[in-house]
Amino acid sequence: MQCAECKGKGMCGLSRCPITSRFYAQMGLKPASSYQGSSPSVFIGSYGYPDMRGGPLLIDDSDHPPKWISQGLGIEDIVGIRARTIRGRSNVPRYADSLQEIALSQQPVDVEVAFERPIAFDLTFDGTVAPVGLSGTIRTFDVIGNATPERVVDRVTSDTDCSATDACAALIASDIDVYRIASLMTAGLLGRRRRFVPTRWAITAVDDTLSVQMKKEIARFGPLEEILLFSGEIFGNRIVCILIPGDWKYEMIEIWGRHTLWGGDQETIVQDREGLVKRGYSPISGAYYSARLAVCEYLTQIKRSARVILIRSISSDYWAPLGTWVIREATRRAMANPPLRCFSIDAAVREASEKLGFDQWMCHSTLLPEIRTQKTLFQF
Repeated sequence: MQCAECKGKGMCGLSRCPITSRFYAQMGLKPASSYQGSSPSVFIGSYGYPDMRGGPLLIDDSDHPPKWISQGLGIEDIVGIRARTIRGRSNVPRYADSLQEIALSQQPVDVEVAFERPIAFDLTFDGTVAPVGLSGTIRTFDVIGNATPERVVDRVTSDTDCSATDACAALIASDIDVYRIASLMTAGLLGRRRRFVPTRWAITAVDDTLSVQMKKEIARFGPLEEILLFSGEIFGNRIVCILIPGDWKYEMIEIWGRHTLWGGDQETIVQDREGLVKRGYSPISGAYYSARLAVCEYLTQIKRSARVILIRSISSDYWAPLGTWVIREATRRAMANPPLRCFSIDAAVREASEKLGFDQWMCHSTLLPEIRTQKTLFQF
């Protein structure tokens, strides 16, 4: 379990972490003191908050996970993109206007950046955001292109009387995806009291804000009429989701298999659950909220309420932590696949265990015995 604690910091005593070495091998860039090209988004670090450091992400490739998925990129391809990406660092207020211009644009903006010294390999892992291989301290930074925001983005970001919650709801209702909304939030462009937000906080905040609003709608819907089981997988992240007729309840169980990324000699299992109100931050961290959003999207679409048991099983194929977008997109893929209709809860549990190749998750569920033993108003 040392890897789970270390996450590439070198606690094992090796000269270089085997996982960071694979990123380094994909880097493909020589140290440079300047950059001229596209900036698809911005990154704000959480260290030292509220005195944050951040800057533009610099790469001519896309920084949009759904596009990576639609292009059929594998984990090696995405690691290659992220290894070549440069993270500019500076005091955030110094270039606030330029960073906000990049975040506003629906297309990457052309920029010119000069660094105080040549960019260097500086990889750190975070369970929420996608890793970046290179970084450099900014000496000068100019936006030489023009931002092209969508009309609804321009309207919402110009409305300083609109709360962040209402802004997120308005944007998602206008088909602005969660990745764009998180970018706008991290750049301090949403809400009444505007400030830059660390990127990892903004991602989870947007997932949480949107799914909380959807839960309120789901609570007013009639219950699902049958037990459904969904499954899907991306990059060694298998999602199995059981929907059971009833009022909204949500449980997530996360299983890290033996010898998986940051894992040990035994399976590591984490569980969390909620009703209509979630109290406290989940021990599963950002993955909990990303998966919940995808399930809420499905239930909102079919206009039904349900009790949800979602299991995420991670295999050794997931050798690089790419961020919670993987869990969000894996759950979306699962919910988009044709469901298996189950005649009983026991049948659904058997099918789930078969798809996971693992049945020890059941003893970690607290929602499953509750559903089996408690009757609801829907059953009378």
